[in-house]
Amino acid sequence: MNRIVAIVGRPNVGKSTLFNRLTGERKAIVDDFSGVTRDRHYGRSDWNGVEFTVIDTGGFVPKSEDLFENAIREQVHIAIEEAAVLIFMVDVQSDIHPLDQDFAQLLHRNKKPVLLCVNKVDNESLRLQAPSFYALGFEHIFEVSATNGSGTGELLDAVTEHIKELPDSTSEDELALPKIAIVGRPNVGKSSIINALLGKDRNIVTDIAGTTRDSIDTHYNAFGKEMILIDTAGIRKKSKVHENIEFYSVMRSLRALENADIVVLVLDATQGLEAQDLNLFWMAHRLGKGVVILVNKWDLIEKDTNTHLAFTENIKQRIAPFVDVPVLYISALTKQRIFQAVEMITKVYDSLSTRISTHKLNDFILPIIENYPPPSKKGKFVKIKFVTQLPSKRVAFAFFCNLPQYVDDSYSRFLENKLRDSFPFSGVPIMIYFRKK
Repeated sequence: MNRIVAIVGRPNVGKSTLFNRLTGERKAIVDDFSGVTRDRHYGRSDWNGVEFTVIDTGGFVPKSEDLFENAIREQVHIAIEEAAVLIFMVDVQSDIHPLDQDFAQLLHRNKKPVLLCVNKVDNESLRLQAPSFYALGFEHIFEVSATNGSGTGELLDAVTEHIKELPDSTSEDELALPKIAIVGRPNVGKSSIINALLGKDRNIVTDIAGTTRDSIDTHYNAFGKEMILIDTAGIRKKSKVHENIEFYSVMRSLRALENADIVVLVLDATQGLEAQDLNLFWMAHRLGKGVVILVNKWDLIEKDTNTHLAFTENIKQRIAPFVDVPVLYISALTKQRIFQAVEMITKVYDSLSTRISTHKLNDFILPIIENYPPPSKKGKFVKIKFVTQLPSKRVAFAFFCNLPQYVDDSYSRFLENKLRDSFPFSGVPIMIYFRKK
């Protein structure tokens, strides 16, 4: 199921402000000048227990000769194509702009659900102007102020209703198999890895970034291992994408992350871990997916006995504090350690499926808590009485105590490390929740 929501509209209507509001982050740069958002931003949002990914797109300017605006326009087309729900933002303070009309025509040709969001409705007189936007031809409008948050609850209700109604196209047979998303920047060798595993050229491979024309699911069944491999390299034939290969790759990867059990992050040994890799890594972590890091093109690196140790140490420093992630050095070209990668993926999938009985869990962790209790805060002492693993696809634990609000992050990480020391959770994010007894 694709749970991507894209915020679209002309420049300077408040898209980035709404993105920050929905994701709870100050990630997108907000300014009064048009064209500030040139790189795409993406983050997670949760409303009434329904989680989804939010994409902040740049301002759409049709037929512009400006190079940046051309790039933004292409990226907006990609977002419209890939997202499940579209939030179309307009500015109540400037009435209906000709660019709004152009955008409305584009969205009417699209079959995706479109929620018309009239932004900057900050007082009653502006509220009276909002109905004029029905002229754009959409059935409902949502009056919001992205700056102060008013009206966003109704908008999110509508977003989650559409997401919950999305059909799940996965067959029952596929549901039973581990789904492995192969993600990473363009031209790091994702398709080559799948070809090496399959022993045939299932996917087109060239030295040109963005060769893969679509996201491809491949059934892998060899050496007693069976799984669905998802190649996310992704440029569609009908998409005229040149400088936007990176963005398209991100969109493909986000869709794959939503549906995968295990995320295999492929790095280029000659380039190392870059910002987009870290974004994908932390997105996988927030989603609770198992993670494996494969460093491809290792055959191109001049090595001594400490090269891979230094490379691994650099990766661990940059992904801290979630450092319990397996890292393997491979070459898809020579098939070096390629089948060890399958073993590692299988091991992480098994870890993701690990369930610890409540009795065993409490016998293990309660004596540790007794010897190392949470530090007191404001003269209050936290007493943890009981712990259980939650029945979810993620690895999550609930610790029941008298004052959950006084447990800080450092103690949560202490408990996580103790669990990792004694149970097989390598490559798997551990979610810890403190609840009132």
